Amino acid sequence: MFTQKLLNWYAENGRQLPWRGTTDPYPVWLSEIILQQTRIEQGRAYYERFLQEYPTIRHLADASEEQVLKTWQGLGYYSRARNLHATAHHIAYDLGGRFPDTYEGILALRGVGRYTAAAIASFAFRLPHPVIDGNVYRFISRLYGIYTPIGTDAAYREFETLLKRLIDTERPDLFNQALMDFGSTWCKPTGCNCEECIFAQECVAHRDGKVALLPVKPDKVQVKPRYFYYIDVQWPETDGIMTLVHRREAGDIWQGLYELPLCETDKPLADDGILPYLRQQLAQWFGTEPDEILAGPCFRHQLTHRLITAQFLQAGYTQRPPAIPGKFTVVRRDEMKKLPVPRLIDKYLKTL
Repeated sequence: MFTQKLLNWYAENGRQLPWRGTTDPYPVWLSEIILQQTRIEQGRAYYERFLQEYPTIRHLADASEEQVLKTWQGLGYYSRARNLHATAHHIAYDLGGRFPDTYEGILALRGVGRYTAAAIASFAFRLPHPVIDGNVYRFISRLYGIYTPIGTDAAYREFETLLKRLIDTERPDLFNQALMDFGSTWCKPTGCNCEECIFAQECVAHRDGKVALLPVKPDKVQVKPRYFYYIDVQWPETDGIMTLVHRREAGDIWQGLYELPLCETDKPLADDGILPYLRQQLAQWFGTEPDEILAGPCFRHQLTHRLITAQFLQAGYTQRPPAIPGKFTVVRRDEMKKLPVPRLIDKYLKTL
């Protein structure tokens, strides 16, 4: 009864999204990677951009990592882009261009977890594996009165066992899409119209007045502040204004991206201490202080476990600094805008 009622609702109310209606595993996989930790409204534009620039998995595999990171720029969590590129190369060349067609084979791909594997398996190959994301956790926990804290292995196993009993084995793709859409558009975190819900009579949380208490979430992770001082070092040369960039190394969340010279501190610097501190740092790096240093914009950027406050400063030299450490690369200012950069740097460049 539940399954058919849900599918009937979906037939009339399901969202029309560009990656639905295809069983080609490449766009299905591409959309699922993009939508990890990304809102649909934002992800749609990136999905279309990727398909335009890389129409097949071979095109994606043959692109450079720097090209892929540039196309990904602005989505954050750049490990997803690196995994996307590495997996495309693996499928194109190690697997002969054949996308894995089993849940286990999909799960073994780099950057693919249980939810993503279930989504691809059901949408591309119609395998009966239920998807379990935040929307599904919320909907099902309320409907059945499940108080197991979500985000744990125990919760995943419990919800998976239940949903495997409910899933339509002939139409697992539609069932999964219906689950997610109902949780996203009707059984929302707040502001639900429970009285008009098609599952009002069956819903345990509605019956017991516990809708606001479910799902049970684990304790929040403490967010630690970080303070970045980016220095836009610049000087004139015959072919334009030059600046310096640094490429983030392996093991970093922004691995492979370019940024300006950076000073990071545990605590924010006092307003009257920022310029003296950075003048001293610049003298150590380049053998001389800048002719002028001016304060630029300040941005905040929220990561999962960090809140970054980034202050930008512009350090002007009349000529090329005498000593430039090897970790920095000299580029023209207009060239920098073509490089893949973290969102903070992109926001700064757009102010220039």
